[in-house]
Amino acid sequence: MRVGIGYDSHRFAVGRKLILGGQAIPHSAGLAGHSDADAVAHALTDAILGAAAAGDIGTHFPDTDARFTDADSMDLLRRAVALVRSRGLRVVNADVTVIAEQPKLGPHVHAMARALEAALGCGEGSVGVKAKTNEGMGFIGAGEGLAVMAVALLEAG
Repeated sequence: MRVGIGYDSHRFAVGRKLILGGQAIPHSAGLAGHSDADAVAHALTDAILGAAAAGDIGTHFPDTDARFTDADSMDLLRRAVALVRSRGLRVVNADVTVIAEQPKLGPHVHAMARALEAALGCGEGSVGVKAKTNEGMGFIGAGEGLAVMAVALLEAG
């Protein structure tokens, strides 16, 4: 068994769609980033790569590479899963926490979890997604952006 932890944060950016866990979330702004800025997919990608001791998202999909401009982050997640599979590992389960004041994400966490399970190739009920606020503190509390923490468990096989 191997455990990895991932983290990502992005500022909100007007004029972009908010994509989290592969889901379009209604909001007045999306997230700033080189790709589609799906912070959920980014944090989980880092957790998976970390568990495999395979670097991080920036190592494999650098923001200096034009091929990843506006990239679908769920595709990058699937590519990270393929990489760890090539090393003889598979994702057993994952847990994700999104920290944001707005928008309210509770109505979307189930769909995010199902989309992440599909991308990871693991069974229903193997990915948990939770939404929390920052109680008005810091850049998240001020509504300037959001952050995501993720953990993934891999095993040989």
